[in-house]
Amino acid sequence: MSQVNPRTNPSPINPGSGQSRRDVLRAAGAATALGATSSLARGASQEGEDVPILKVGLIGCGGRGSGAATNALRADPNVRLVAMGDAFEDQLEKSLTNLKAVEDIKDQIDVPPANRIVGLDCHEKIIDMCDVVLFASTPHFRPAQVEYAVKAGKHMFVEKPVAVDAPGLRRIWQACNDAKDKGIAVVTGLCYRYENKKRATIQKIREGAIGKITAIECSYDTGELWYREPTPEWSEMEHQVRNWLYYTWCSGDHVAEQAIHNLDKMIWAMDDKPPIKVKAQGGRIVRTDPKFGNVFDHFNAVFDFGENVKGFFSCRQWNGAVRDVSDHIYGTKGTAHLMTHKVEGENPWRWRTPEGMNDNMYQNEHDQMFASIRAGKPIHDGDVMCRATLLALMVRMSAYTGQEISWNQALESKEDLTPKSYEWGPNEVPPIAQPGITPFV
Repeated sequence: MSQVNPRTNPSPINPGSGQSRRDVLRAAGAATALGATSSLARGASQEGEDVPILKVGLIGCGGRGSGAATNALRADPNVRLVAMGDAFEDQLEKSLTNLKAVEDIKDQIDVPPANRIVGLDCHEKIIDMCDVVLFASTPHFRPAQVEYAVKAGKHMFVEKPVAVDAPGLRRIWQACNDAKDKGIAVVTGLCYRYENKKRATIQKIREGAIGKITAIECSYDTGELWYREPTPEWSEMEHQVRNWLYYTWCSGDHVAEQAIHNLDKMIWAMDDKPPIKVKAQGGRIVRTDPKFGNVFDHFNAVFDFGENVKGFFSCRQWNGAVRDVSDHIYGTKGTAHLMTHKVEGENPWRWRTPEGMNDNMYQNEHDQMFASIRAGKPIHDGDVMCRATLLALMVRMSAYTGQEISWNQALESKEDLTPKSYEWGPNEVPPIAQPGITPFV
């Protein structure tokens, strides 16, 4: 059975209510564990007192990781990037060179050669050097990385998805619960949660602008993404990790790696109430070249939230096809459109950006994370990022197997995608799933 605490992570069958014993212990434990954080807050709040430097480490030096590092350094003038880790030296050095070329943050970067750690197991050394860790590496490795960071008491920014299978999700969810007890900041890479215009639109839904929700329609229909051509020197394992998007064990498939944003907005609109079950379809009909590993190129799903509320979801990565990234929330009094930030119906409304507001959701994440650390009131997005990941895993499990999958079945799944070895050598690619033949485990 899952290690996840049902009181803090309610299922539709066992909803949490009231203040649990864990909540009481959390409040007491946070006061004790926040000794270092509280000193940082005092430094930030008392006039004339030096503000302590927060040391940041980056794990995963691709485009998203480099972007997160830039946002982190811009969030607080007393933040320094002191350590970087990646599976590949060339990727790390390229990222460092690019970051040092950014004029407004270059003086906040001090990553000597000894603090540049290469390897699939680089996270422990990086975490030990830092106060705050930015996790942007291949999703498969996220549970072990976050577990270690929580044990070390380090604040963290965690990119999505947070796991690629249910065993990994249960590990990271437990770690996130432990982070609450320790008063550790955990900020999610589900960036729409930090966009003011999205928050305002969701608030209108909360206030009843569209009445009772009757249905939700979400789409993440885009084109193909990047592919890195292999060299003769690469082993099969290196090829897979460098092209991690296309291997389910690395990415969780694109429904988890990319389209998770729409799934998160779906459950956000539902006030974070999990669905009861999902029935999904998918396949691989355009992106069929073996170089694309064993992932699908499209998914469609219908979620059942109970009380006659359905969620309709689609995602695909096809070049030359119509693109649509949108979220529509239908209610008894109107419709909310999350991507255009407006409400139509009995209570029409449209977001207007206040003069002077720079509503950059990527920057907002880091601004608010570091502000919360300084204030001694760390943000905790653990439940948010774990729920969204489980939604994505539900869709994949259902589409891969052709079965209807419940929230609890997905959470308790025993499917473990861990490879036999992390050695740079052979790594057999599992066959592409066949609905109706591939079993649910």
